[in-house]
Amino acid sequence: MKLLWSFLLLSCLCLGFLGNGHSEKPKVVKIGSIFSFNSVIGKVAKIAIEEAVKDVNSNPDILVGTRLQVSMQNSNCSGFMGMVEALRFMEKDIVGIIGPQCSVVAHMISHMANELRVPLLSFAVTDPVMSPLQFPYFIRTSQSDLYQMEAIASIVDLYGWKEVIAVFVDDDYGRNGVAALNDKLASRRLRITYKAGLHPDNAVNKNEIMSMLIKIMLLQPRIIVIHVYSELGFAVFKEAKYLGMMGNGYVWIATDWLSTTLDSSSPLPSERLESIQGALVLRPHTPDSNLKREFFSRWRKIPDAPLALHTYGLYAYDSVMLLARALDKYFKHGGRISFSNDTMLDALGKSGSLNLEAMTVFDGGEALLKDILGTHMVGLTGQLQFTADRSRIRPAYDIINVAGTGVRQIGYWSNHSGLSVLPPESLTRPNTSATPKLRHVIWPGEAFQKPRGWAFSNNGKELKIGVPRRVSYKEFVSQIRGTENMFKGFCIDVFTAAVNLLPYAVPVKFVPYGNGKENPSYTHMVEMITSGNFDGVVGDVAIVTNRTKIVDFTQPYAASGLVVVAPFKKLNSGAWAFLRPFNRLMWAVTACCFLFVGIVVWILEHRINDEFRGPPKRQCVTILWFSFSTMFFAHRENTVSTLGRLVLIIWLFVVLIINSSYTASLTSILTVQQLSSPIKGIDSLREMNDRIGYQVGSFAERYLRDELNISESRLVPLGSPEAYAKALKDGPRKGGVAAIVDERPYVELFLSSNCAYRIVGQEFTKSGWGFAFPRDSPLAIDLSTAILELAENGDLQRIHDKWLMKNACTLENAELESDRLHLKSFWGLFLICGVACVLALFLYFVQIIRQLYSGKPSEQEEDAIGRENHDSSSLRSSTRLQRFLSLMDEKEDVSRGGSKKRKIDGSVNDNSVSRHSRRLESFNSVNPLD
Repeated sequence: MKLLWSFLLLSCLCLGFLGNGHSEKPKVVKIGSIFSFNSVIGKVAKIAIEEAVKDVNSNPDILVGTRLQVSMQNSNCSGFMGMVEALRFMEKDIVGIIGPQCSVVAHMISHMANELRVPLLSFAVTDPVMSPLQFPYFIRTSQSDLYQMEAIASIVDLYGWKEVIAVFVDDDYGRNGVAALNDKLASRRLRITYKAGLHPDNAVNKNEIMSMLIKIMLLQPRIIVIHVYSELGFAVFKEAKYLGMMGNGYVWIATDWLSTTLDSSSPLPSERLESIQGALVLRPHTPDSNLKREFFSRWRKIPDAPLALHTYGLYAYDSVMLLARALDKYFKHGGRISFSNDTMLDALGKSGSLNLEAMTVFDGGEALLKDILGTHMVGLTGQLQFTADRSRIRPAYDIINVAGTGVRQIGYWSNHSGLSVLPPESLTRPNTSATPKLRHVIWPGEAFQKPRGWAFSNNGKELKIGVPRRVSYKEFVSQIRGTENMFKGFCIDVFTAAVNLLPYAVPVKFVPYGNGKENPSYTHMVEMITSGNFDGVVGDVAIVTNRTKIVDFTQPYAASGLVVVAPFKKLNSGAWAFLRPFNRLMWAVTACCFLFVGIVVWILEHRINDEFRGPPKRQCVTILWFSFSTMFFAHRENTVSTLGRLVLIIWLFVVLIINSSYTASLTSILTVQQLSSPIKGIDSLREMNDRIGYQVGSFAERYLRDELNISESRLVPLGSPEAYAKALKDGPRKGGVAAIVDERPYVELFLSSNCAYRIVGQEFTKSGWGFAFPRDSPLAIDLSTAILELAENGDLQRIHDKWLMKNACTLENAELESDRLHLKSFWGLFLICGVACVLALFLYFVQIIRQLYSGKPSEQEEDAIGRENHDSSSLRSSTRLQRFLSLMDEKEDVSRGGSKKRKIDGSVNDNSVSRHSRRLESFNSVNPLD
């Protein structure tokens, strides 16, 4: 029995402890809300919060058995009033605050929320600097301006604009939003040219706005982003319309303050609607859903709703629902509502009369904060979920265009799909298709064509254009004598013609650059654009890498590039020119092929063709004769075999090609002037140690020194075409240069009057000449279009011919001069032929003489001589002469056995004997004594 009582006592104790461990849910949970009651956002948010509280209290699935109670305070967007109202909240055991609405109030009371551990769920503060690291109890249920400014930067980039003007309210909301816009534009190489801040007071200062707009009118950009409060914004638009700034050429982009007013007060009064025609407006995107449509239908039935429902009203409703669901989760996790005093506040309260000890710290604030961040829900604004940096997932904006009596939606922007005409929830990846990213816009002034985005201001300010004061090659640009700001030349005419094609006037003032004694440094002149001394540079300015890093160039209007100019000498064809068409290897291979084909044909014909038979010596001669005679198609031996004929036909075709190629090459060598230079191009010039000339002020010096690593001691600056000619003529041995490296336009002009030099090798850099302007200058883009138009209509070529067409010398890089043929080109051939003839005759006469002295006379000769007494020496000499002539005249034949027989024609012998008899009779008559 005692054991039973002990067990029951223990069970009661355990149940008591377990009961004390679970806190009972309170009947009422108090939350606060602080915002500006009289603002466009506040009027709608007040009703939306009340409706949300009603829905929570009537929902059986949220806070079962607990009633949500909200108390609202008006901050009037004042930092001081917001702090005071927040302090009043802290005396009422508030577990969470819906709000604040304004950035200045959020910055003030977020510090208090950190100390008292009360979460702030702001439905309207879009200030991007509200960092969770600095303000851990601040939770933004709307979208940050960081994304809104990125959407604006995407629009500006889409239309190709480079500069914008920002009009903003000069408080935390405006300054921080514009700072975010500046960062987003800079990431796309765009920029804010001018920032115009307006006083944040509610009382609109018309004079301040007018002064600000007049300053903007004097600037070039025409893209204006306005980030203010609604009343101040409409005041700006009103004055802008009065000044004509809502007309053609201007672009106005308004942040979501305007879309909030348009949604809540539609239709606007006609005066306000007319002042914003053509403006682009951003609106936080909320996906379409049944829940959203039902709430809009319900809103229209609320009798005391002063305005139509807008996006921030939806955010306020979802903020209450999120806090209610988080509280429900908090209670289910065992959380309870308890507050404790802060020792520091107690100490301060006892030492003063501020009653600070009444403020208590919410003990479950940290746990409730985690439950809020961990709650995922689908609300009126879509999926409500937070990222690691406490931003809403998938932020998106609608892009609308004010036109006529209402607005038209032209597209969307989201951080995951970019600009698109399709809703963001239907896209899962960036819009990279060929479909348009935005629909057509009706711009201010009812214009349908995209505005250029900038214009020259009408304040009379002229563009300061730097022009080089050249001392050489003045055909390109030169200062008119007796003037200070007037120039002429090829570059000036191109610039003037391009400017005349622009659809707007460009006031220009030429400013000379240089001392007039030597060509200026073009790199330094371009750098003066970045320092603000020049608004642009016009002249023969090469587009090179180091310059494009600091300025923007137009489309090149002249092709350029570095080339090498060197002296050359004419190569005479010479006595041995006929050997030059083929090199040594070609000659050797050709000769071997002739012999090889002759041997092959002999092998194929030897057994069946008598012309290829005979003694070995004769067959060798036949091979040599047949093979080399095919060179001239003069072979007389017939081929009988099929294989032999096949080989011969192919070989004759090869010989035909070789002969034709040889003839063409030799013709070129003999009839065309050949030019030669020891320098073949930039590579051979680098390997030499001779000095190299360059034009003063040209980028060639830096290129040769830095890129090609040529020693500076080898580089010689030259300032004029005359200096070019003298330095090349003297050569490196007489203090001149071996070659000159310069840009092709200068070189072509130099060679037009100096035919003793030429371009050697290839152009080893590719560039062009353009006009330089500051980075992202829209004038560079428009002038590029004008230069292309000049090239297409032929005006650019006509300007070129006017200044640079020279007829003094027509020698070009690849042009060679014709010449007459002289004996010196052929005496080698004549010499070879003569030597061959003399040598053949010499060998022939040697053979005849050997036969004359070694051979026996014929029988007829012996009988004729025997009948006469030839005692005189003259008679013996006559006999040898007669025998020599007979040997030359007789025909030599080859017998089968290989022996030789001399066959003398009978008539010839008779004639010779009769002549010999007559000589003897004459001799006897002269010498009767004998």
